[in-house]
Amino acid sequence: MAVRKDCLYAQTHEWFLVEGNAVTIGITKFAADQLTDVTYVELPEIGTELAAGDSFGEIESVKSTSDLYTAVAGTIEAVNEALADQPGLVNEDSQGQGWMIKLQASDLTSLEKLMDAEAYEKFTAE
Repeated sequence: MAVRKDCLYAQTHEWFLVEGNAVTIGITKFAADQLTDVTYVELPEIGTELAAGDSFGEIESVKSTSDLYTAVAGTIEAVNEALADQPGLVNEDSQGQGWMIKLQASDLTSLEKLMDAEAYEKFTAE
């Protein structure tokens, strides 16, 4: 399973692409494959403030419904509107066009607890 080397990863299978204080968040291919066919993604409104550890939405598939979590505090600046009509983008390109939210981080220190790509690959291989 290929994971992006430029992202950080949470044990809850979200990825975090950090560019300065801008952080893009989605779920990993591993998580998308476990969910199988994604049927619905619920995302928050732009301007929503989140604390590290907060749920920012839900993802539903033919198998289950799961909460989505952020590992970084900040204010949501963008949501992937395409997922409303095309939730399957998560299955097709979970770490690209299937991104979920972009936020302006207010504190990046919590990201230090996340895994790099190599550690995440080991984590999912267990």
